[in-house]
Amino acid sequence: MPDKAVYLLLVDGFADWEPAHAIAELRRHGQYRVESVGLTSAEVSSMGGLRVLPSTTVTQVDPTDVAAFILPGGDRWEHSLIAPELEQLVHRLDANDVPIAAICAATVAVARMGLVRGRHHTSNGLEYLRSHVPGYADAASYVNAPAVRDRGLITASGLGDVEFARELFEELDVLSVEDRAAWATMFRSARLPEGID
Repeated sequence: MPDKAVYLLLVDGFADWEPAHAIAELRRHGQYRVESVGLTSAEVSSMGGLRVLPSTTVTQVDPTDVAAFILPGGDRWEHSLIAPELEQLVHRLDANDVPIAAICAATVAVARMGLVRGRHHTSNGLEYLRSHVPGYADAASYVNAPAVRDRGLITASGLGDVEFARELFEELDVLSVEDRAAWATMFRSARLPEGID
C-alpha cells in the first residue's frame, strides 16, 4: 500500500463524474488512500448535486503526503479567480515533481497558473483555452487529444475521463501496461475484452 495519498480538489460545482474512474481505480488497484480537499472545510455541492464534506483544506495539505493532485472540471474555472492558497499549493507540488492532473475546465486553471508553459497539454479545444485564459501563448504545445501527459502534468478534455484515468494510472504505475490498455478499451468501448466473461 502506498504511503502517500491521491488528493482530489472539491469546490462548489465540481464535475463529479470526471475524476470518478481515476479515483476508484487508483484506490482499488493502486491501493491509494484518497483525500478530498476543499478551499475551506465547508460542505460543497457537485454539479450533480452530491454534497461532500472535504477531509482537509488546501492550507492543511502536507505536500509530502501527496502522490497526485487532481482538479476536476466545473463552471467555476471559467468565471472565478483562482484562490491564492490553491495556486500556492499547486505550484509547490509541481516544484516538488508531484503529478498535477486537470480535466475539462480545470485545464483553464492550470493554464492560468502557468503550468502548461513548455509542456504538451490539451483541453476542451484550443479556442476554448484562448477564450478563457487571457494572454494564453502556448498553442505550439497544444495537442488535440483526449488526454495528454507531459512531465508530471496531465490534462484532459471533458470527454476524456477514461483517458484521463489511464494517464494517471501510467503516471503512478498502477496496473500493468497490458491491463491499462485493456481497462481503457473496455470502458471506452463498453465491451468486455475477448476471453473475459
